[in-house]
Amino acid sequence: MLTFDEKLAIAKSFPELEEKKVSLGRVNFQYPESKTDKKNVIYHLHPNGNGFVYAEGISGYQVDQKGMVNIRDFSEEDLHTLIQKSIDKLSAEPKQESMNDSDVMEEIWRNEEGHTLTVIVEEDMWNVYAGIYLDGTFPSYNEAKSYLMEEGFTKQN
Repeated sequence: MLTFDEKLAIAKSFPELEEKKVSLGRVNFQYPESKTDKKNVIYHLHPNGNGFVYAEGISGYQVDQKGMVNIRDFSEEDLHTLIQKSIDKLSAEPKQESMNDSDVMEEIWRNEEGHTLTVIVEEDMWNVYAGIYLDGTFPSYNEAKSYLMEEGFTKQN
């Protein structure tokens, strides 16, 4: 495990990040050029070596409800790679998911047991229904699709 000072040095090696001291000796590193409302790349880096890096939407990482990955046991290379991926993600223009009249407004998804779920766009949200019952609501098609795939459903043609 890297020490606090080693993790701090890695974070400081990214000139595009701004260091912000917070309580209990913890440090955040923010990316002011972020194209999203997220600015923290490194969150609550603690003198005990614990801390988090923003990784929402970056494949290969298990994130918490805030989109953060715990970096306590990361190697130097792994930490450097994740920070760079986080900066790259925050540098990208957010994808605007818009629909026009020719876009599909409803999809049927089925699992191996024969259960079906329906995805319907309603008021700019993607709702998943099991029959007449609402199963989930998602702000984007990709999130609804990810949920359905994780639950073992495939889109029907």
